Formats: sequence, structure tokens, C-alpha cells
Amino acid sequence: MMNNKQLADVFTLIANLLEIKGEIIYKTLAYRKAAESLETLGREASEYWKEGKLQEVPGVGKAIAEKIDELLSTGKLEFLEKLKKEVPESLATWLQVPSLGPKKVSAIWKALNITTLAELEKAAKSGQLRDLPGMGAKSETAILDGLASLARRSGRIPLGKAYPLAQEIIGVLKGVKGVVDAQPAGSLRRMRSTVGDLDILVAAKDSSAVMEAFVNLKGVERVLGKGDTKASIEFFDGVRAQVWVHPPERFGTALQYATGSKDHNVKLRQIALDKGLSLSEHALTKTKGKGEILCATEEEVYKTLGLPWVAPELREDRGEVEAAKANKLPKLIQIKDIKSDLHMHSTYSDGKLSMLDMAQAAIKRGLKVIVFTDHSVSLGVANGLSIERHKKQAAEIKKIQKQLGDKILILHGSEVEIKADGSLDYPDEFLASLDLVVASLHSSLRQPREKVTQRLLNAIRNPHVDIIGHPTGREIPDREGADLDMEVVMQAAAESGVALEINAHPSRLDLDDSFARRAKDLGVLISINTDSHAGDGFDVLPYGIATARRAWLEPKDVINTWTTKKLTDWLKKRGK
Repeated sequence: MMNNKQLADVFTLIANLLEIKGEIIYKTLAYRKAAESLETLGREASEYWKEGKLQEVPGVGKAIAEKIDELLSTGKLEFLEKLKKEVPESLATWLQVPSLGPKKVSAIWKALNITTLAELEKAAKSGQLRDLPGMGAKSETAILDGLASLARRSGRIPLGKAYPLAQEIIGVLKGVKGVVDAQPAGSLRRMRSTVGDLDILVAAKDSSAVMEAFVNLKGVERVLGKGDTKASIEFFDGVRAQVWVHPPERFGTALQYATGSKDHNVKLRQIALDKGLSLSEHALTKTKGKGEILCATEEEVYKTLGLPWVAPELREDRGEVEAAKANKLPKLIQIKDIKSDLHMHSTYSDGKLSMLDMAQAAIKRGLKVIVFTDHSVSLGVANGLSIERHKKQAAEIKKIQKQLGDKILILHGSEVEIKADGSLDYPDEFLASLDLVVASLHSSLRQPREKVTQRLLNAIRNPHVDIIGHPTGREIPDREGADLDMEVVMQAAAESGVALEINAHPSRLDLDDSFARRAKDLGVLISINTDSHAGDGFDVLPYGIATARRAWLEPKDVINTWTTKKLTDWLKKRGK
């Protein structure tokens, strides 16, 4: 049965093909809205389908619900099959080329009868595009540049790559004379797991110095555009960045607008209209009479609309505007709330530092409890531990604990492999001797849904398992997670009291925010861990916190915020 990602891909493809066909915009937008909703849904759409409640899914009306029903019933969609006969499916990939919109794609396809990117590149290089209506030599060059850019890019940029680069750029821009503030915007500021281009906003009265500093950043391959208040660049690795400069007194509305999401902003604009105001990136304007309300900060924007400030991570139109109206926004978790890290590795398995060095690095970061969860025996590629080596590790932990005293509590655990047959790597009597057990999937992730789900359920129902590590096993951007029935998994975790992990490494961020939000609703305990393999591995914690904030998590939802006593009491009760 199709999962949410597969359904979303279908509706995105429909929207792309309809745009190329020339369909009216509101029809294509309906499919895009449905695709976005399915991608961020905390439950599988098939669950709603079984309950006869598909139209309860945001963005899914009667027509879309009927199409989902057909896809889930048959695995196919007649509407799409007919559409693909009218518009070749491969043309949808052309829309990934910068500077190519649906109208140009349609014009080139119809004029030259070509359908692949390779044919497009050949046509551009041989000068066949420049004489087409609405085109020219510049358009042809732009398409070739776009194809070269696409070849360098690997789709959306992982947050772990985008965020440090943006901070580096912002650091340079904040050093420019006259700059009052500089902030990321778009999906980067909302801390999505992947982002498109990097959008950066700067508050300054004079933009010229900012523009110069931006286009001369280290690593810039091309300047794509440079005006008085906006510039766009492309780095050698294909990453693109834009900067906009706004007067400091208008920075609040500009930042709010550029942060998005579109759906969040639509709701805010409606609230503004209800108050006799028009909200734009420049100001709040009175709809009757004249006069602007300038907002230097976002807080002023929301206050003018009668709302508390909404954290950027929440701005996805998932109920945050309604919660703000009712003054029921969550008190989101922060880095300072974290007292423990319950999943990390040392040189006993595939870590880079000794346990003593890792413990000292954790102390520097203010942690009160850490657990060494080196890999179990069957994960040979990661130097997994035999039971005998585990006993040696336990003895060494006692020595290190004596050496460090009450600076930190060090516990002995293991990241235990959930094997392909659903069994765990160690017998129950040994698991019972460990302070904490993280059970994880690393192999056979492409098993059929029912089988891989059952493997996870076996681990969840084992009384000695405390945490399920990175539950789907995904790796961003290269590997999708296992096709799990997450609703069943989360309900089982709620029943057993097992915690599900948000793995903070930016290549994981697993659980993702949509599943973590659903887990919270079901009363599942969440653990945020860094999965550190070296001292600087602890520094990925902000990514895990951002994912938790996107999931509306508060400190009380996360076991890593517990006091040492509460945590150790919980662990002692587990398995009994």
C-alpha cells in the first residue's frame, strides 16, 4: 500500500504536468497543497482512509480524497495515466532547471518535440532554443547555466549543511558597517530538515556595502543577480543564496513575511484584514484612509495583530495561529532544558574518543548524565561488542566514574541491533544487566512494511528495551527510512512506555517533526540524543531541539530534561 511520501509524489507530479499543460493555477495549487499536507502528516493517510476520514486531512477535499482512495485501492490513478498521455512525464524534471518555468517547458516541448533533459541540453548547445517565440540567446544561455547548476546540485540542501553556511554568511554581513541585524529566513529559519536556497534578510539603511560583501563571499562561483536591495549568488557546490536588505524600521514585517510558511502568512493576512489592515513585507497599512504601521521587530507585527509572537519552527499552518489566538501556544523546549544524552559511542565500537574523553566533553557542555551505548555484536562494520567486551567496558566505566566523582553520572548501555528476523542481538538476561538499552534498525530496511514494522514492535515489547533509536533508519539526503506503519509503532510505544528517539544528527532527525508531533499526542515519551561519536558530536543537539520544537514539544515531553533521580528511577522500573 502506498505511503504518504509516495502519495505526495503523485500529487506533485500531477501539479507539475498540469502546469506544463497550461491548467488554471488554482487547480494546480490544490494538488500542491495536498502533497505538502501528506508529506508533513503525522499519520499515514491509509489510516484515515480505513476510517473513512480522508477529508479530515488538511488540504484534502472530496476530489483529492477520491483520488487517494483510488491510489490506495488499486495502486494506480486513471486521471494521472490519461494526463501522462497528454504531457510526457519526463517534462516534470525540466521544472527543476533554474530559469525554466512551465510555459517555457511547454513551448520548447511543442516546438522541438523533445522530452528529456539530455535532449534539452543538446538543443540549447546547438542554438535551437534562441529562435523560439519568447526566447533568445540570453534565455538559451540561462538554460545551459541552469542545467549545469542542476548537475551540481543534489536536490534540497540538508539542514546540517545549510545552517552552518548561513550562519557563516550572516557572521560576515553583521560585520558590515551600518548593519543592525541579519537573520535567515524561509524554511531554513523554520528549521526544516532540508531547505531549498538560502534566504537571508539584513536590516540596514545603506545596502551598497552589504551587496558588495555578499557577492564577494568566499566560495562564490557566480553572481546570479545584483540590484540595489537584492542579490543572488551560487557557490561552487551548487548551493544558492539570496540576500535582501530592508530599512531597520521595516525589518519586522520583512522578516515575518520572508520566514513563511505561505499558509501561515495567509492566515495572518486575513487576521490583518479583519482588523482593517493590510499586511505586506514592508508594513501594516490601514485599508481605509492612509497611514502605515512600521514594525522593526516581528514581536511588533504579531502584537499589532493581537497575537503573541509565534516561534518560527511552528509556522507551518498546523494549528499555531489558532493556538496563538487562544493563548495556548506550547512553551517550547530549549537547549538549556537538556540534562542528559542517552545515546553515544566510544572507541569500544565506532567512536573516535575514549570514554573518559567523551565524558569530559559532556561535562564541558553541562550534561549531568551520559550513557555509553556502543554497538552490539552483529554490527561488525561498527566494531560491535561481544558480551565479554561489554563486561570489560562496564568495569572501565566504574573506574572513570570514581575518577570524575559527582561531576557527571555515567551509565553503561548498548545500541542493540534489531536483526532481520526481528530478534535482538543479546539474550534477555544480558540486556537486563545493562543500565539502558537503545534498540535500532540499521540493516534490511527495505523489507516489506508488515515485516519491518513487526521487527520494531518486537523490540518495543521487549521489557528490557528503553529507547528506540532513530526509528525509521533514514539518512538525509541519501536514504529514505523503512516503510513502517508508524501509527502502530507509536501506539505500541505509548502502551509499553518505551521512548522514541529524535536523533539530533542532521543526517537523521529521526523521528521527524510530524511523527514526533503525533507521538506527543499519543502520550509517547521522547528522547533527544546526539548519537555522538566524538567530542564535537554533542554540538548537533540544536538540530534535534529544532525538530522537537517543530513538533510542538515542551520540556515535560522529553526524558532528557528529567532530573538525574527521575531518570534513574524510571530506568530501574523498566523491565520489571
